[in-house]
Amino acid sequence: MAPPRRSPQSAQRSPEHIHGPTRRSLLAGVAALGALGAAGCSRVANASGVEGGDLLDRLRAQGVVRLGIAGEIPFGYIDTDGQLTGEAPELAKAIFKRLGVDKVQPVPTEFGSLIPGLNSQQFDVVAAGMYVNPERCEQVIFADPDYQMLDSFIVRKGNPKGLHSYKDVVEKKAKFATGTGYAEIQYAVDAGYKQGDILIVPDQVAGLNAVEAGRVDVFAGTALTTREVVKKSSKAEATKPFAPLVDGKPHVDGGAFAFRKTETKLRDAFNVELRKLKKSGELFRILKPFGFTKAEMTDLTAKELCGG
Repeated sequence: MAPPRRSPQSAQRSPEHIHGPTRRSLLAGVAALGALGAAGCSRVANASGVEGGDLLDRLRAQGVVRLGIAGEIPFGYIDTDGQLTGEAPELAKAIFKRLGVDKVQPVPTEFGSLIPGLNSQQFDVVAAGMYVNPERCEQVIFADPDYQMLDSFIVRKGNPKGLHSYKDVVEKKAKFATGTGYAEIQYAVDAGYKQGDILIVPDQVAGLNAVEAGRVDVFAGTALTTREVVKKSSKAEATKPFAPLVDGKPHVDGGAFAFRKTETKLRDAFNVELRKLKKSGELFRILKPFGFTKAEMTDLTAKELCGG
């Protein structure tokens, strides 16, 4: 979010999940963010020296929290009506309202700029469904994941080459594509695919187009984005979700909100409300309209994904 899995930027839970890959940047919607970009250019106030941070108190006083988003459908984007939406912004609205902060303001940026932007005070929190991994945990602190995610392939109808894993892609010498900065680049390389032979495209829509046109046999992405993008396709389908192998073990990713390392009080307060939403089922009701399923609800923790 190169290589993606090691970059500091990016079904049911596997009992053998390990830590590593990042979620990549889908830049769909960035153009629509332009009009709002200027609104997020000014910096937030510098962090105080208060132990645990005083950002939550300051956010309550000003009544608004700035969210770093990356224009990625369905995680956080501006819709065709110019409104902020996506699973992370909608969840942020619910949780920050419970914390006494009634308004959220989007600060659009590219995915790779989210952590630098957060740490340079451009916004208060990253609300982009960012995958939690040890490299990122060295730079920011994460709330517990609000979703987990497996991988899936876009293939031609009927899956003529029988592609169900990265190993299949390598063994069957399939023409392989994935997105810019996607974790799936490293998954394929780890399985033995030559990185120079991977077709890199901007996003899942471009990946679908490449499969439909026969330029590639398979496009790899998250289970959520692949199943959503093929819904209206008459030529392509999404494969059953699967856990990619990392260091030989099945891996499940988890996406979460990120905070500056000094702001542990805000992160902890956020986690308290997140756990309440999970327990009540409200979290799933918030995420469901964006294509998430119950299989993508999770009890993974940031500590687990950060490497203990």
